[in-house]
Amino acid sequence: MGDDAPVADDEATGVDREARRAVEAILMVAVDPVPANLLAQLLEVSTASIEEACANLADEFEAQRRGFALVRVGGGYRFQSHPDQAPWVERFVVDGQSSRLTAAALETLAIVAYKQPVSRAQLSAIRGVDVETVVRTLQQRGYIDEVTRDPGPGNAIMYGTTREFLERMGLDDIVQLPPLGDFVPGPEVVEALERGLRSDPEVEETVAMVADGSAEGTPADADGAAAPEG
Repeated sequence: MGDDAPVADDEATGVDREARRAVEAILMVAVDPVPANLLAQLLEVSTASIEEACANLADEFEAQRRGFALVRVGGGYRFQSHPDQAPWVERFVVDGQSSRLTAAALETLAIVAYKQPVSRAQLSAIRGVDVETVVRTLQQRGYIDEVTRDPGPGNAIMYGTTREFLERMGLDDIVQLPPLGDFVPGPEVVEALERGLRSDPEVEETVAMVADGSAEGTPADADGAAAPEG
């Protein structure tokens, strides 16, 4: 009789325990994030039920302080290591498991992420150096790709980030990137820097001289330095 007993349902989602186990098993072997609608088709339940079941599973894993987490990234669900285990995972990965991107590649990737679609010429103009090699590396890694062509003269290739980029960054959509304003110092910081500069007596004296028009000639003249004789 025990084997014939009905499997209890998740009261919150209507997804039975076996279906929840199936979700766990599928995500465990999946290489890429699995969309909720695909899981719903496989298990013959509604997409909303799958999304709520995944949210409940994620909460359970967090409450149990597991070393992994169930997250939604790149338009689907997947398992990944818990953020607070990053130092241990990084130690494992860095020990010959993979190569890191250079600072130049990271800078170029950040520009593509925030300015996309963007051409190689625009990237070079922003960075002030040729980016051909870096762009090729980012394409080989699968982080950026051609997304369109510039309708203007030359039909330049326009680059944008990929699904692989979203997965690596742990994002579900590009709009989840932190606002650029978060990295720009506020007016109070700028004002503090200006006050710090003015606290230098020499700077204060120079600013005052410029303000009342008493500063004439070059800095060398002001210091009383003799002009070189011919």
